[in-house]
Formats: sequence, structure tokens, C-alpha cells
Amino acid sequence: MNPEQRKTVFLVDDNVTNLTLGKNALSAHYNVFTLNSGARLLKMLEKNVPDIILLDVDMPEMDGYEVIKILKGKKETAYIPVIFLTAKTDGESELEGLSLGAIDYIMKPFSPLLLRKRIEVHLLVESQRLELLDYNKNLQAMVDNKTKMVVELKNAILKTMAELVECRDDITGGHIERTQNYLGVLIDALQRYGVYKDEIAPWDIGLVLQSAQLHDVGKISIQDSILQKPGKLTDDEFEKIKEHTTFGVKIIDKIKRQTTEQAFLDHARVLVSAHHEKWDGSGYPRGLKGNEIPLLGRLMAIVDVYDALVSERPYKKAFSHEGAVQIIRNGKGTHFDPVLVDLFVMVSDEFRKAAANAAGGADSDAGGDSGGAPDGEDGNGRAAEGTGAGQ
Repeated sequence: MNPEQRKTVFLVDDNVTNLTLGKNALSAHYNVFTLNSGARLLKMLEKNVPDIILLDVDMPEMDGYEVIKILKGKKETAYIPVIFLTAKTDGESELEGLSLGAIDYIMKPFSPLLLRKRIEVHLLVESQRLELLDYNKNLQAMVDNKTKMVVELKNAILKTMAELVECRDDITGGHIERTQNYLGVLIDALQRYGVYKDEIAPWDIGLVLQSAQLHDVGKISIQDSILQKPGKLTDDEFEKIKEHTTFGVKIIDKIKRQTTEQAFLDHARVLVSAHHEKWDGSGYPRGLKGNEIPLLGRLMAIVDVYDALVSERPYKKAFSHEGAVQIIRNGKGTHFDPVLVDLFVMVSDEFRKAAANAAGGADSDAGGDSGGAPDGEDGNGRAAEGTGAGQ
């Protein structure tokens, strides 16, 4: 066998005769390095790593037990197989050696043939262990790659669905992506300031933000003549557009029945059903009040209205950031959760920056201010004609 292809054995013993016998027994099959102390072994391991170590137990200054403790305590040498060579015959000594991490315990004087066979077996086991480890790594990489592909496909489908809704409601271009970003800002603030920490602790934030893209999915069911109407909605039209929440829930429930992916869809269902509910119970579709409204719905209510206010529409100019903040403050305790309004005000400058980034760097301060918002909003800033009810 080519010496470069041979396995390497470190033989450590303070007895020169044992080193000579061991080398003579093994050198025809392995690259053998002899070392007369534990200290020399540790020094040698700084530059060379063997396939296996044959280690004497009884040595002056540092015995084999001390050496193996050092070896197993370092990640660089912990994996190297160690066989103890010793004249000790008591079971306690053998048990101690094996407990410290040795893979075998060979009595001296040893039989050269038996020594070679024991080394051969242990090197085969170690080789198989490394092959299995490498196989598992490759298998995990394959699984990770497949999972990544599935996630990317899911995200692509999700994004396409969201864009399909937005394409039909083309007066709100970019609304889905912006509200997703604003929701991220508000959830980050919840975590940062410990607000509602028990409620958000179980959330997978990544899934929550992904699911936010579907909050208006029910608008697929609304007629183009209503969605794309450039002016105020009539009462009948507004009642129709309110149905996008209940229809959206039906879409999510239908998807849930056909997949095992539940957490993501559970978040989406809450966002779809609750983002038009109001703190005082005047919202829709269920007229939930206060903490009856799921936290995700209360969060989405703020970011949805904020985006509607600071975005220009054919039927209205954009409110300035300050104007939008004031309107949301005015809705504290009526439209919005008071605790979340206070939090929103604290991080409102982050909303300003997110809005400016979405506008391509333009400051969102441009636009008119108002002391109050339109009484009724469909989530995109449109009010139904002749209605004073909150929408």
C-alpha cells in the first residue's frame, strides 16, 4: 500500500521496548509515529492528526487518563479514537478508561496479530462513522434545499395571489407590500417594549408577516366597478365591499381543508376577518369590541388605515405623516386599541421612514393635513356617500 494512503497511528508509551515492539507489529500496515510521553503527544497533535492513538496508561508526569481527558476536552481532538495499552488487569481500571472515552482496552504484553486486528476493526468502524456522518450532512443539505424550494414556491404563489388582488384594485397599488412592512415595524415595537408579550410569544413572526399579504384576498369577490370606482361609494356599494372580509375567510378555510399547513393560514384568517373591526364595536364583519378583537386584527387596523391616509388616491390627496398620526391618535379607544395607538405614536417616525422608502425616498410629509379622517373607510380611504358610520 502506498504510504500516503495508509492510516496513521500514534503510539504513546514511556517504555522504549514497548514502542519498538508496537512499531514492528504495525509499520507494515500503517504509518506509525512513536512518542514517549503524553506531553510529546499533545505537542505533536498541534501539527498532525492521526487516525487512531494507542495510549499507555501508566506513564510518569502525565498518565494516560490525564491525557485522554485533555484530548476529549478539545473539539480538535475529541473525535480521535483512543485505545489504551496497559498491564493493569483489574476491571475498575478498564471501566475507568472506557468511561473517559477510550474505544478499547488492550492488555500488555500484546499479541501483534491481535493488536493489528483490533486496530483494523476500530478504524473500519471509524471510517463507517465518518461516511455516515458525511451522508447525513449531504442528506440534510438535500432536505434543506428541497425545503427552500418548497418555501420559495409557496412564497411565489402567495405573492402572485396578493398581486392578483391588487391588480384588480389598481387604485391601491403597493398597499399590500407597504402594510406588510408597517406591520413588521409595529410587531418589532411590541417585542422591543414588551407590549402584549405573552400574546406574541408563540407567534412565528416570519409567518405572520407573510400571511399579512392575504389580508385583502377577499376582494377577489368584489366587482371591478366597485373596486375601481374613482369616487365615493354608495351605501349599497359599501355594503358589497364589506363582504371582502367574510369572503376572504371562506377562501382561507377552503385552502386549510386541502393542506396540512395550518399556522400560516390561521394567522391569515385572523388578519382577513378582523382588520376592519373597531375597538368600540362599530367595525365589521362581526362587530367585535375591545379585546374580543384578536391582537393581529387590532395591529392590522392601524397599519391599514395609516397606509390609506398617507397614500394618494384619485378621489383624495395623501395626508401628511403628521396628519395621519393625529387621525390615528384621535381614533384611540374608538377605532383603535389605546395601547397600540400609544405604541404607534412612539414609533411613528419609523412609519415615516418606511413610507418614504416605499415612495422611493420621497418624504411622506407632502400632502394635506386634516383634523379628522373620513368617517367611513373601506381600508383604502374611501367613504361611502351619505354614511357617518365607521367603516
